[in-house]
Amino acid sequence: MKIALCQYDIKWEDKEANKRKIQTLLQECKCASSIDWLVFSEMTLSGFTMNTAVSELDDSDRAFFSGLAAEYNINISYGGVEKGYNNLITLDRRGNRINAYSKTHLYAFGQEDKYYKAGTKQEVFGLEGLKVMPAVCFDLRFPYLFWNKAHDVDVYVVIAAWPMRRAEQWMTLLRARAVENQAYCIGVDRVGLEGKVEYSGNSMCYDPLGKTVLDCGTREGIFVSEVPLDRELVRKTRERFPFLGERKNFPWQ
Repeated sequence: MKIALCQYDIKWEDKEANKRKIQTLLQECKCASSIDWLVFSEMTLSGFTMNTAVSELDDSDRAFFSGLAAEYNINISYGGVEKGYNNLITLDRRGNRINAYSKTHLYAFGQEDKYYKAGTKQEVFGLEGLKVMPAVCFDLRFPYLFWNKAHDVDVYVVIAAWPMRRAEQWMTLLRARAVENQAYCIGVDRVGLEGKVEYSGNSMCYDPLGKTVLDCGTREGIFVSEVPLDRELVRKTRERFPFLGERKNFPWQ
């Protein structure tokens, strides 16, 4: 499966402007026809706002992404708020919803927990032969969330609004989640300014050995992997290095 990651300068709380920007980026993407799965960052249309009236998705927002999936014949994962939950939503090539995951760990340091509800359920879903576990931003800092489902997962996908000043941590944690669970790990962040907070993108994909599959750098755009995700690589890695089977439950009694 060939992935594409979209990191763009989200216009603060302006959904319609951001829809136009996404359409332009897709039209300008010379490799759009080769994409199997396109992933956007957290709160894709609004930016990481605590203004729930703006961040909440409506039918026209959902129809926008469904229309893109059908028009370009691609699977799409995007972020948005539904019924007070900060979600990662995935659509198939026809624009049908196949999964919605609600962020489990809310970013209390930024008061997200005062405006949104925390999810209580992990998700794993099938996407064209791959088993995918979604996560959102702050979730990345909690390895047990990834360990819990490792045996059932080929790909972790994390969408985020992760500040540039902690970009090194972002990339390090993404690679760590890939290596320790012997699975692909995709991370998608935004670029640009959001008030006084600057974002550098650094959207990445690492393979089960921690090798870089895709590095989007700090520029705005849609970046397409040259190497497709390969479930067989996950299987072979775990077969050659059967580390998952050596995990122990702590604390010991």
